[in-house]
Amino acid sequence: LQLDRTETAVNNLNPAFAKKFIIDYHFEEVQKLKFALFDQDKSSTQLYEHDFLGEFSCTLGTIVSSKKITRTLLLGNGKPAGKGMITIAAQELSDNRVITLSMAGRKLDKKDLFGKSDPFLEFYKPGDDGKWMLVHRTEVIKYTLDPVWKPFTVPLVSLCDGEMEKMIKVVVCYDYDSDGGHDFIGEFQTSVARLCEAQDASPLELECINPKKQKKKKNYKNSGIIIVKSCKITRDFSFLDYILGGCQLMFTVGIDFTASNGNPQEPSSLHYINPLGTNEYLSAIWAVGQIIQDYDSDKMFPALGFGAQLPPDWKVSHEFAINFNPRNPFCSGVEGIVQAYSACLPHIRFYGPTNFSPIINHVARFAAQATQQETASQYFILLIITDGVISDMDETRHAVVQASKLPMSIIIVGVGNADFAAMEFLDGDNRVLRSHTGEEAVRDIVQFVPFRNFRNVPKETLAKAVLAELPQQVVQYFKHQNLPPINSEPA
Repeated sequence: LQLDRTETAVNNLNPAFAKKFIIDYHFEEVQKLKFALFDQDKSSTQLYEHDFLGEFSCTLGTIVSSKKITRTLLLGNGKPAGKGMITIAAQELSDNRVITLSMAGRKLDKKDLFGKSDPFLEFYKPGDDGKWMLVHRTEVIKYTLDPVWKPFTVPLVSLCDGEMEKMIKVVVCYDYDSDGGHDFIGEFQTSVARLCEAQDASPLELECINPKKQKKKKNYKNSGIIIVKSCKITRDFSFLDYILGGCQLMFTVGIDFTASNGNPQEPSSLHYINPLGTNEYLSAIWAVGQIIQDYDSDKMFPALGFGAQLPPDWKVSHEFAINFNPRNPFCSGVEGIVQAYSACLPHIRFYGPTNFSPIINHVARFAAQATQQETASQYFILLIITDGVISDMDETRHAVVQASKLPMSIIIVGVGNADFAAMEFLDGDNRVLRSHTGEEAVRDIVQFVPFRNFRNVPKETLAKAVLAELPQQVVQYFKHQNLPPINSEPA
C-alpha cells in the first residue's frame, strides 16, 4: 500500500526532499515501512514507467528510537544499489504544552438573596464557526464573593489552539444550575500571552464586566475583579518525546523451567518445541521481543532461567543465564534469545519451586544503577514467562513494591492452563499492590496476560495486549522523578 510520494528533485544526485510524511505512531505494533527511490523519466504516475534507484525497509520504531538514521539503498535482491544512501529523520508533531492557571476573585457582584454568590469560571475559545466554544469550567465555590479556585491544567492546544496571542473569553458565572441556566456575573477577553504576565509575586488583575449593567448604569465600574495568581506553561512530555530524546528500553527475559511444565521431550510439555519450531514460550518471546528490540541500540538482551537444576553439580538455580555464561548472559536480538533457549533445554533438569523474586531483584539492581545518571536515558522491561503459581509470593510482592520506585516494568505472560489468580493480584489495575510489610507500590508496574486468551489470534494481538500499558508506565516514572527527555526544549 503506497502511503505518499515526495516531490521530484530535478537533476540532483543529493536531493533533500521538502515533503513530510505524516504517520500515526503505535508503540505496541510493528509498523513496517519501505522507502523506494525512482528517477523520473516521464510524466506518468505509474512507478514501473520510471527507473528504480533502490529502496530501504525498516520499522517506524527503528526510526523513532534513533531519531535520525542513514542507511544504504538496496536493490530488489538485497544487494547495495551503487553508493546510494538514504537519511530519514523523525519528529513528533503534537504540541505537548500545557497551561496551569491559579485564579481567584474579589468583590464579585452579589446574586443570591442572602448576599452571597456561588461563583465559577468558564473559559471559551473562538470555534471554526465563529461561535465561542467552551474549553474548561472550574469548580463552584459556595457562598462567597471572594472565591479562590483550585489551580487547573489544560492543554494549550485546547485553550487557544497553541496560539498565545489568540483572544479567549473568560465568563464569570454563579449558582451552577443543573438545567444549565447559570446566572451571569460578568466576562472579559484576554490572551494567553497576557495571562502569562502573572507571576507568584505580582498577580494579574482583570476587570469582570457585565455589558448590560455597563449600558444602564452611568457610574458602573465593574462586577468584580478576577485575579490571575500564577500562570505557567510547561511541556507534558509523551512516551514518544522520551524515545526521541534517546531513552533506551532495556529488555530482559525470565523463563520458568520448573517441573510442572512437563518433560520438554514430550509433546504434552509446555517447553516441547513442535515441528513448526515453536511453543507458547517462544511465541511470547517473539511477540514482545520483536517490538522492544527496535528501542535498544545494541540489541543485546539478558535471558535468564529459574526453577531448574544445572550441570555439573545439579544445584537448583532461580537466576541463571540460559546461555550458561553468567558473566555475559546477553543474547543478540530476539533470534539470539530463541537460539539460547532451544540450546539449553537438553542440558538442564526441570525442578522448582517457582520463585520470581530473584529475577525481579536481578533486573532491579541494574535499574537502580541507571537512576544514578539522573537522566531519562534507560528504562528496564522484564518479561517473565511462567506456567504456574508463585512459590515466594511475600518476597515477590516486596520485590515488585521496591521495583515500582525504579525505571522498570514487569510483564508476566502465563502459559498453560494453571490458576493465575496470584498473577492477577500482582497486576495492580484494580487495587494498589502492598508488600507483606504493608508498604504500597508507588505505581502499577506489572502487566499480566494469560497466553490462553491469545492462542488462536495473530501474535500481533498478544503484543498489543502485553505492551498496552508500557508507554504510560515509562512517562509516569520519569514525570514522578521530574526528569524531562534528554535534550528537550523548554516550553
